[in-house]
Amino acid sequence: MIVLKSPSEIAVMHANGQIVVECFELARDFIRPGRSCRELDAAIEGLIVARGGVPAFKGFHGYPAATCISVNEEVVHGIPDERTLREGDIVGLDIGVFKDGFYVDSARTIPVGGISRGAQTLLDVTWDALERGIEQARPGNRLTDISHAVETRAKQAGFSVVRSLVGHGIGRRMHEDPQVPNFGAPGQGIVLEAGLVLAIEPMVNVGAAEVFTLEDGWTIVTADRSLSAHFEDTVAVTVDGPKILTR
Repeated sequence: MIVLKSPSEIAVMHANGQIVVECFELARDFIRPGRSCRELDAAIEGLIVARGGVPAFKGFHGYPAATCISVNEEVVHGIPDERTLREGDIVGLDIGVFKDGFYVDSARTIPVGGISRGAQTLLDVTWDALERGIEQARPGNRLTDISHAVETRAKQAGFSVVRSLVGHGIGRRMHEDPQVPNFGAPGQGIVLEAGLVLAIEPMVNVGAAEVFTLEDGWTIVTADRSLSAHFEDTVAVTVDGPKILTR
C-alpha cells in the first residue's frame, strides 16, 4: 500500500535528513587511509544519537551495525569491521535515521585519498544517474521514468545497474511501497503524486550487473569483482517538483 505524506510529515523527514547530512560531513572528514570501518560506524552512530535520532539500520532484520560500509567491489550492506581503508579505495556509506516517527535513508560513495580515473568516472556517473532519476520525481510522471533515467545514464558510460536491488518508498516504515527499480522502459508503473516519498538509489557497476551475497549473509558484492558505486537520497514528490530531504 502506498502512503502519501502530508507537508508537515515531509517537514519532519526533512529535519531528519539534516542529521544524515551531518553524518556525511563527518564521514568526509574522517575517511582517510589507515582509518577503520568500525571507527567510522561508531562515530556516525554517536552523532545520530547526539541529535536525538536512532540509527535506523541497527537491529533491522538483525543487522549488527549502525551503518552499511561497502568498499570497492562491495555493492551494499557491508558490515563495518576492523579493516583499515587504503589510498585509492572507494567507500559506499549508507545511513538511515529514525526520529519523531519517520525514517530517512541516504548513501554516498566517498573516495579515500587519490583514486583512479576509472573510479572517479564511476562516482561521477552514478551521482549524475541519481540526479537524473530525481529530476523525474514529479507529479504526473510514471514510476519507471525514474528508473529509465538512471539506467540510461549508466549505460551511456558503459556501466551496468544492479537489477536485483531496488529503491523504495519510505516514511513511517523503512521500506514502503512502491519499489523503485534502477532499470526499465519509461512510462510504466504508478503515476507519481504529490506526497509520495521515495528512496532513489542507483547502484552502478563498472562490469556486469550480477551480484552475490557473502557468507556473512549481508555483504553484497559484484560477481566479477568490479568496482561498484552507490548514491541515494530520500526525495519527496511535491507540486513544485522533487524535494530532496537528505541534502
